[in-house]
Amino acid sequence: MRKFEIKENFMLDGEPFHIISGGLHYFRVVSEYWQDRLEKLKALGCNTVETYLPWNMHEPSKGVFCFDGMLDIVRFVKLAQELDLYVILRPSPYICAEWDFGGMPAWLLAEDGMRFRTYYEPFLNHVDDYYQELMKHLTPLQIDRGGPVIMMQVENEYGTFGNDKKYLESLRDMMIKYGVTVPLVTSDGPETFALDVGTIDGVFPTANFGSDPASRFQVLEKYTNGGPLMCMEFWIGWFDHWGNSHHAVVPPANNKNCLDKMLELGHVNFYMFHGGTNFGFMNGANNFGDLKVDVTSYDYDAVIHEDGRIGDKFHTYQEVISKYRDIPEVQLSTLIKRKDYGEVVVKEKVSLDSVLDLISVPTSSPYPQSMECLGQSYGYILYRSVLRDQSKLEKIRLFEANDRAQVFINDEHVATLFDRELLEEKEIGMRLGSDAQIDILVENMGRVNYGMYLERQRKGINQQVQINSRLHHDWQHYPLPLDNLEKLDFGRSYEEGGPGFYRFAFEVDEIGDTYLDFTGWGKGVAFINGFNLGRFWEVGPQKRLYVPGPLLRMGENEVILFETEGKVADFIVLAAEPDLG
Repeated sequence: MRKFEIKENFMLDGEPFHIISGGLHYFRVVSEYWQDRLEKLKALGCNTVETYLPWNMHEPSKGVFCFDGMLDIVRFVKLAQELDLYVILRPSPYICAEWDFGGMPAWLLAEDGMRFRTYYEPFLNHVDDYYQELMKHLTPLQIDRGGPVIMMQVENEYGTFGNDKKYLESLRDMMIKYGVTVPLVTSDGPETFALDVGTIDGVFPTANFGSDPASRFQVLEKYTNGGPLMCMEFWIGWFDHWGNSHHAVVPPANNKNCLDKMLELGHVNFYMFHGGTNFGFMNGANNFGDLKVDVTSYDYDAVIHEDGRIGDKFHTYQEVISKYRDIPEVQLSTLIKRKDYGEVVVKEKVSLDSVLDLISVPTSSPYPQSMECLGQSYGYILYRSVLRDQSKLEKIRLFEANDRAQVFINDEHVATLFDRELLEEKEIGMRLGSDAQIDILVENMGRVNYGMYLERQRKGINQQVQINSRLHHDWQHYPLPLDNLEKLDFGRSYEEGGPGFYRFAFEVDEIGDTYLDFTGWGKGVAFINGFNLGRFWEVGPQKRLYVPGPLLRMGENEVILFETEGKVADFIVLAAEPDLG
């Protein structure tokens, strides 16, 4: 049986092994394109592929596990093995990755008092339940059992979050308990303060950085006990937030010499080789005083782009890698075309209010409750009440609300509150008729995936609504995860200016990748043939959503947009070229 060890170097079957790896997240790529992306990774000169595993996708509800389709990690790993690639798995309960809640499942937030990433037994009990199931899929893939997996990671960049080594040790022991026999590693920033607390006995340290490998490795070397030096995340690009002025781009010349030095001194994993897409509602966010929400694309200015096109970095890095190993000849086996399907006009439209009873079942409460406490993880939620004893709406304040709230009185929009605006009272000054209806549509824009706000990620309204200086009670809650749009009835009424659904249909006689241009539309989320493509927002920088060809079908195809601002056009465009801004 084959063996991978960490001694003075990484050793594969007793021989030194130079790890040249690339990050590729299977859950951000349609499974039909996994082989294409892995072949391109091998063609670059990589001998290993690395991926995180998102707990929130593999266990979307407590005790309900998913390992099929885009989540078939076993198939992904076996495809890598068929291409003679080795695999590094990072199955931490927390992955960061610009992914919703750092990969932790939203249902954890429903438990009052829940603490994350520390030795808190209720949290660790949930991790244990997850690992008990997860490791059944992963451990047979280890190299000493005939698979390609050579290492697994414990936690992720913990040294910049906390200093609870008992927690790290418990994760290590849990992985071993459930059959992990390949070497375990950590990854932290290459700073003493992070490595001091992010490292534990029996787990090999690696570092994450994007520049100056000589000095970074010099710091890391103090913790490796004479072992090899590895950059587990070589940051060669960056991600985008909604509202950025442009798509983040890092020219390949900026880190060509850095890669050369890194390979001279040690080992590397490109972050990212291929970023992929934050399909659905799975984008993350950052909050260091104000909320910055990640866009749908996770192109990351990576070695190959979101749609699999080979970028400038590919040949630059390949030239460097060729100094350290022979570049294999790889015949790409997946034919991928890009198609322009042109302008597609709106076929049908209906207001949210008209179909609310079809796609949501309301619950009543004297006070507002968060999404998670109502069993909802993603999407939107509508809070509805009647202002029976008010002749004027002078001001309103929402307590513990995330992330963006639109306030309507009798279907008339009166306020939009985003991020820090939710911390303050909002002056309205609107006269009311008798029994005025108030609706508050709150969007979960993506949970923070990094930093100290992880425990403040309940979405919707978690406390109270104050109207005219006193708390208002008696609310109806309408969860809107938008996972049941087949129930929409476009024959119902439509009113301009408010949230609504828009249906498009177009014919396909040849399938190819395309890009949904949402110019003229405000804000919302797009679906194609029932698949949630992700969010759109006129603020950019992203101007088009990537539509992988495998999501299309011959004949008629359907697009549905849910738009919340009442800012709409008569058509969308399905174009052959991307536009990330």
